[in-house]
Amino acid sequence: MAEKTSRLSGFYKLTPEERLRIVKDFADLTDEDISQLTTGLHIEQADRMIENVIGMVSFPLGIATNFMINGKDYLIPMALEEPSVVAAASNIAKIARVKGGFHTSSDEPVMIGQIQIVDVKYTEMVLQKISYRKDEILEKANEQDPMLVKLGGGAKDLEVRVLETDCETMVIVHLLVDCRDAMGANAVNTMAEAVTPIINECCAGNGRVLLRIISNLATHRLSRAHAVFDRDMLGGEGVVDDIVKAYAFADADPYRCATYNKGIMNGIDSVVIATGNDFRAVESGAHAYAAMSGYKPLIKWTKDENGDLNGEIELPLAMGIVGGATSSNPVAKTALKITGVTTARELAEIAAAVGLAQNLAALLALATEGIQRGHMSLHARNIAIMAGAEGEMIDRVAAIMVEEGVVRQARAEEILAEIRSG
Repeated sequence: MAEKTSRLSGFYKLTPEERLRIVKDFADLTDEDISQLTTGLHIEQADRMIENVIGMVSFPLGIATNFMINGKDYLIPMALEEPSVVAAASNIAKIARVKGGFHTSSDEPVMIGQIQIVDVKYTEMVLQKISYRKDEILEKANEQDPMLVKLGGGAKDLEVRVLETDCETMVIVHLLVDCRDAMGANAVNTMAEAVTPIINECCAGNGRVLLRIISNLATHRLSRAHAVFDRDMLGGEGVVDDIVKAYAFADADPYRCATYNKGIMNGIDSVVIATGNDFRAVESGAHAYAAMSGYKPLIKWTKDENGDLNGEIELPLAMGIVGGATSSNPVAKTALKITGVTTARELAEIAAAVGLAQNLAALLALATEGIQRGHMSLHARNIAIMAGAEGEMIDRVAAIMVEEGVVRQARAEEILAEIRSG
């Protein structure tokens, strides 16, 4: 039996049906899985997920090819509406293969539940009492989810911080919970609520608990990816130098850094959305992490002694493969099956690798031909469709607009009329 590979030459030239057959074979999808991908979420399913449902908004679901991560090949589902992102990530993944692909790692899946204590008169007294009852607090937390504990997760530790605010001095308790293969919001929030009475007892007459809620700044749950990119495959050592300078721009300027990090999240969010995870939580955590010491890039680029380009990404990625929409949305379940992951950590590491690839794709376009040219061809197809083109006419109209360098709906309508008139 031939070894499965994500190196799929000409994948983009195939029809959606042909691509789907390849993905089906790669991921051992069933006919039911294929049906879920092509029909999407049913209105009855959606009505059980949120309130006041009247319909659904769909994103295109694409497949990023060529990814080799820790020596293993992956086809990666990406859900988004922006053209060129899937193709760009796939192209960079192909270049990464020359030097061994992506290498990733991640921390244990520990989330933080924050418990805010206000109206504190004597902070040291509160700290001492919480420390004294630490084991009791952790035991109470773990009573809330015995299955999580059985799987090796659960509340593992406490951190206590004294926080000076504009209002007053507060004490903040961090309940550290290993969520295993779940994102963990429900488990963490339930545990934080459950231990509140004990903490209130620790504060009797000397403060009270106010908020108890998960933090999306998951600094105990970081994911990392790095890769080396051959200088000649990128266009030469001069291109490598320019990419390093582009990184330096983002490192020094928050205005540039905001767009730099947005490009990273183009890749990461699309994997998060495709697999039914909470992209808002991931976005919030990523940008908060970037801002912990002044708003900085999430990826660092350097040139090594061979003149090759080295990229490294590190960020919190609270992603799950059980619970939430990952379980209730059939499309997300099938997307997870395509990845072939067996743990939440593996999924987060994949997302980090995609973010690294997408950032380099954007920088490479900016440093060479400019970002607009890279977007133009796919954008032109969208404009052609808006003008009324169908079938093969879409590509004909788009090609003419790209050649002219004028991608506007009015021009697309003119070209379409000219073609139709003979």
